[in-house]
Amino acid sequence: MSHSCPHDPFAKIRKEKGVLATEFQGKKIPMILRHGDVKQAAKDWETFSSDAPFRVPIPSEEDVRNVRQLPIETNPPEHKEYRKIVDPTFRKPLKAEFAHKIETLICSLIQDAASRESMEIVREFALPLQSRALTHLLNVPESEAEIWISWGTHVFRDGGDGTSKGAQLTEYLERKFDQASEKPGDDFFSGLLAAEFQGRKLTRDECMGFANLTFAGGRDTIINSVAWTIAYLAEHPEALPALRDDPRLILTATEEIVRVVTPLTHIGRVCPVTTDVGGEKVAAGERVSLCWASANFDETVFDSPEEVRLDRKPNPHVGFGSGTHNCLGAAHARLIIRTLLKEISSNVKMIEILEAKRNIEREADYSREVAYDSLQVKITLA
Repeated sequence: MSHSCPHDPFAKIRKEKGVLATEFQGKKIPMILRHGDVKQAAKDWETFSSDAPFRVPIPSEEDVRNVRQLPIETNPPEHKEYRKIVDPTFRKPLKAEFAHKIETLICSLIQDAASRESMEIVREFALPLQSRALTHLLNVPESEAEIWISWGTHVFRDGGDGTSKGAQLTEYLERKFDQASEKPGDDFFSGLLAAEFQGRKLTRDECMGFANLTFAGGRDTIINSVAWTIAYLAEHPEALPALRDDPRLILTATEEIVRVVTPLTHIGRVCPVTTDVGGEKVAAGERVSLCWASANFDETVFDSPEEVRLDRKPNPHVGFGSGTHNCLGAAHARLIIRTLLKEISSNVKMIEILEAKRNIEREADYSREVAYDSLQVKITLA
């Protein structure tokens, strides 16, 4: 199955040069665009370092948080040791009991959507889904999701002042750790307070660093993926019976959705020494970008990358990153998308788009469609 997909703004420069030097926050940052080059850079942590607090995201986040995000803003071998601490939490989606909770949650949301005349998917479906699924991952009461839903689709930037929103998240996390310290339980916050790193307890800043990444890193990415999936199924109703009749297609379709959406356009790395990046000189201490979105449309790797092929295989996308820092939440995201495809194809007759506003990421030298700002649909059950 194949259909046209969103515009690839990097195609021309990727083919011609492989690097796009563009301005972010007043500085030129070379974006590495080709699949092989991105993967190679992702593995070469000595040349392209993640040991750069606040500067791994692009734009950088010095103004919205005051702790290093863990484990993403560290290099090996510390990265591996930090990652071990939270691996048990992020591997929960591989267990049948957890998968059942996500299935129940998604079924409930579909039923709710179908009971209404229409539903706005981004904030009334995808945001509650992401928030409530996270309560199960962190083993906290589902009612806690109502607080997270109130923050909007991004914990830092959703239509407001990033500094004040960052302070709001910091205050919330400090409160949760204070509560866990006074009354430990089996939740994520208590687990971090009890955890050890190199023979000592984690500091409060380290605990905050893990929690900050957990709440910031898997929010708009999942929301965008869910909204895009529902829009795609609305525009291509023939996919519903195909997915229902062939469970294997759900697995390949999940990977193709991640490839096409690539909800995180790129990520930053810092060069410890002066480095040549595709003909662009990067001074010591300055950044480069690993552009996942461009790599996922590299025509030398993906046949007809502009087409959405739900049965694409192999599919060596880098939608969850690559190398040491592959996404901690990948299993969680995959489970949500797979379950969404399964439940919609099994229970929904038709999805009608009533109104849609695309989410356009606008930068100095490119504009990229990233799912939807809003998506009003009518869902009819089978």
